[in-house]
Amino acid sequence: MPAPIEDYALLSNCRTAALVTGFGSIDWLCLPRYDSASVFGALLGDADHGRWSLRPTDPQATASRHYDGDTFILVTHWETASGTAEVHEYMPVDGGRVDVVRRIVGVEGRVEFAHELRLRPDYARSLPWMRQVGTDDAPAVLGIAGPDAVLVTGAQLSPDDHAHTGTIAVDAGQTADIVLTWFPSHEADLPAPLDVEASLVHTRDWWTDWASRIEHDGPHHREVVRSLLVLRALSHQDTGGIVAAATTSLPEQFGGARNWDYRYVWLRDAALTLEALIDHGYLGVTARWRRWLLRAVAGDPADVQIMYGLSGERDLAEREMPSLPGYDGAAPVRVGNGAVGQFQADVIGEVMVALEAARVAGLEETEFSWPLQRALIDFVTETRERSDQGIWEIRGEPQMFTHSRVMVWAAFDRGVRAVREFGLDGDADEWERLRDLTRDEIDAHGFDAERGHFVQHYGSTEVDASLLLLPQVGYCAHDDPRMLGTVAEMERTLMRDGFLMRYRTESGVDGLEGDEHPFLACSFWLVEQYAASGRLEDAAALMDRACAVTNDVGLLSEEYDVHAGRQAGNTPQALSHLALVRAADALVGHAGRAALRR
Repeated sequence: MPAPIEDYALLSNCRTAALVTGFGSIDWLCLPRYDSASVFGALLGDADHGRWSLRPTDPQATASRHYDGDTFILVTHWETASGTAEVHEYMPVDGGRVDVVRRIVGVEGRVEFAHELRLRPDYARSLPWMRQVGTDDAPAVLGIAGPDAVLVTGAQLSPDDHAHTGTIAVDAGQTADIVLTWFPSHEADLPAPLDVEASLVHTRDWWTDWASRIEHDGPHHREVVRSLLVLRALSHQDTGGIVAAATTSLPEQFGGARNWDYRYVWLRDAALTLEALIDHGYLGVTARWRRWLLRAVAGDPADVQIMYGLSGERDLAEREMPSLPGYDGAAPVRVGNGAVGQFQADVIGEVMVALEAARVAGLEETEFSWPLQRALIDFVTETRERSDQGIWEIRGEPQMFTHSRVMVWAAFDRGVRAVREFGLDGDADEWERLRDLTRDEIDAHGFDAERGHFVQHYGSTEVDASLLLLPQVGYCAHDDPRMLGTVAEMERTLMRDGFLMRYRTESGVDGLEGDEHPFLACSFWLVEQYAASGRLEDAAALMDRACAVTNDVGLLSEEYDVHAGRQAGNTPQALSHLALVRAADALVGHAGRAALRR
């Protein structure tokens, strides 16, 4: 059985990530990218589906861990009967290579570690060809399967029932470095040895320098810094694509089928991530993502998708992966995401809002950036009256979701502003007409005057947490009576033990069986709403409650099981972390700094 989701820490080189348990097992690693096939898949099964374990042989050993400052260098401190030692784990942030380093540092006495390597490439669908390629002085084992090769150096390992195992001991003051390196299997030569000391210094300096530029003051500073670091870790160093999470198929309902692949670039999530980064001084990331966007949506705007691969790949067809039984039996495991074929009317609005925030912050338009945005507005014009699957990617019947309609309004609004306030070319009069027409429609059909609140979709009496985003994009004020009525209805119907649900699954709107847990981003959106509408004590209390469910190294998954007290869904989740950042800003009087500019 895998560890609780909140037990996993993240290692990242801004290209892919490893998830490490508190007891020293790397249970998830996809090589060489976030969306590549896994080589360690125990997260979605057990040890036989691939893992890399390194822990003391003393069965009574205890561990504590932390990140080395504002980095993704994980330090696990082990206490044993014979001594103490630390394991420093990281993925070097260097161009071209993909390595995972596990440095054992002797602190006191002598500590012996048990070392087990179970490579299971291609989502555990194959066993690699393993062979010894080192010497007694420089031991190494090589695993090859199809296009992938993995070299592990620095530890003597012997075959043991489809695994490789061994022991390694350190005395006080000693270090031992174990390095896993991925490379294409067709290359004739093995990779050159990694200079661990130099890469450790470089990686520490790289993360520390990046974090040192974060602009934030006030409470929850530690959580904000870690959240922004997570957002950077999920931003691909080479392509500029920003993945929604590092994992696939971690369940929204334990034991159920609400298991989805989040290792891709959603235009919506990426745009919201950019706003959080822009608000804290990181404009360069936006320029890189804008170039990514141009490549991804090149061609006919009518063919725009709501999500893409890290390099802009369009073919993300969803399929089941029976080679992995699922997290604690939650099946099926899915690779790809069927939402790629959905129409979600809100996404262009989110993109336009983010790109306007970049424009306001000083990012200059390029020869192609504004023509791209004009083409996106043309797409919104053509699809303005079309129902959609909405922000939550429902698999039921398309609806006229109020949040989606507001984001259509926002797309036109940002187009108008670009022309009239920034001097760009475009048909501002026509966009203004469509914007105002959309507002009239929303006010008539997206608001229930009798009940006094906005509704989830036209014809519904339900509310939806996505309605909290209306004031964030400037559609109405946070203290608009309609918003206050909407919040009151959310508190009545969507609160579960102090956390906010996305919507009532009992309504059947999503077309899925089963239930889910409170969606963490929604609670942070409610913090922002409380703070901006003057309910400061409620905002602070909810913020404390939501931040308290971060794990020991500050990470958040998608949802939180309030009854079992555990995280649920894919992890770490970009949307959860960016919503935390916005909520923290709201508490110090910067509620929706981007919204204030609007």
